[in-house]
Amino acid sequence: MDLVTISSNLLLISFIAYLVATLFFGGAIKKSKTEKAYHNSKWGTIGLVITIIGFLTHIGYFATRWIASGHAPLSNMFEFTTAFGMMLVGAFILLYIMYRTPSLGLFALPIAIIIISYATMFPREVTPLIPALQSKWLFIHVITTVIGESILAISAVAGLVFLVKNIDMTKKSKQRFWIEAVMFTLVLVLGFVVTSTTFKTMGYEAEFTYIDKNEAPAEITYHIPPLFGMNEYEAMTPGAMKPWVELPPIINAQRLTSLTWSVAVGAVLYLLLRLIARKPIAAVFQPLAKKANSQLMDEIGYRSVLIGFPVFTLGALIFAMIWAHEAWSRFWGWDPKEVWALITWLFYAAFLHLRLSRGWEGQKSAWLAVIGFVIIMFNLIAVNLIIAGLHSYA
Repeated sequence: MDLVTISSNLLLISFIAYLVATLFFGGAIKKSKTEKAYHNSKWGTIGLVITIIGFLTHIGYFATRWIASGHAPLSNMFEFTTAFGMMLVGAFILLYIMYRTPSLGLFALPIAIIIISYATMFPREVTPLIPALQSKWLFIHVITTVIGESILAISAVAGLVFLVKNIDMTKKSKQRFWIEAVMFTLVLVLGFVVTSTTFKTMGYEAEFTYIDKNEAPAEITYHIPPLFGMNEYEAMTPGAMKPWVELPPIINAQRLTSLTWSVAVGAVLYLLLRLIARKPIAAVFQPLAKKANSQLMDEIGYRSVLIGFPVFTLGALIFAMIWAHEAWSRFWGWDPKEVWALITWLFYAAFLHLRLSRGWEGQKSAWLAVIGFVIIMFNLIAVNLIIAGLHSYA
């Protein structure tokens, strides 16, 4: 058994551990009759131990893949996203040890599970680094960014718990609509996993030639029926479905196809869940958030941003510019990924400004934390999958 296989097995073990731990955190909430029991539940302790085991095997995945590839496993979507999930769990473990709040685990771990599931839909082969990535600053930039984003993600988890607990799900309101929109977005990610898994199992492939943004001929393989075609595409696979629309080279039509399929399948999944539950998805989770302390969730959300923001600043902006200068001889180039990193930074800067100078606490702060995570995920999913740029490999 080679190291790559061992690495994949360790990732699978961590994934299963996170699933099992989620159940124990749910048990901690269900079995707790008092606030003291809620914070000191044996179920919660078992959940924490299992989470730590999963986290250690996740680190094992990271280390063995690093050894197998000869470089830090942060150079493509699969590696970056699995690292993001790992750091999110690590941040949760630290906060759980500090605050002993099972509701945080019940929401944080499923989000980490969805992120890891999303990662596994991308190619997992170990490949040599392209020249732009052969730099120590790549590792410094990316790992710091991942740590910063994972801490910021925890603020969103705390905000989500706060909102699910406090929003009245029995009455139609803007708050109920938007919290349900967040749940819908999470289901869309599941839609991507279901879509990719289904067509991968079917062995679907369709090859096309096209002209890339540098006006050079290139080839691409679709693993999902193509809805959108690359610039000046020509089918190479006999009988392949013809794309509905041809797109300009600045847009990655293959990835937009994946995103469109995911939205469609995710929407169907969401409707099925609503039909089964007969109420908003957020309302299903509300009883599990009722025992959480709202003031504590607000504090966790704020402190997470307070810590995550400077770390993100170092990784996504300062270290990124140093790496950009080394790789492309310029500190800033208005690449889509760079622009959205700046937008993310500006948003969290505004978060702290509104919190400290305007007194935005409670529900306002929770909404900002959740919106911030949506921006991070948009950067991770939409910007990476659709818009062609220097970071298209990431």
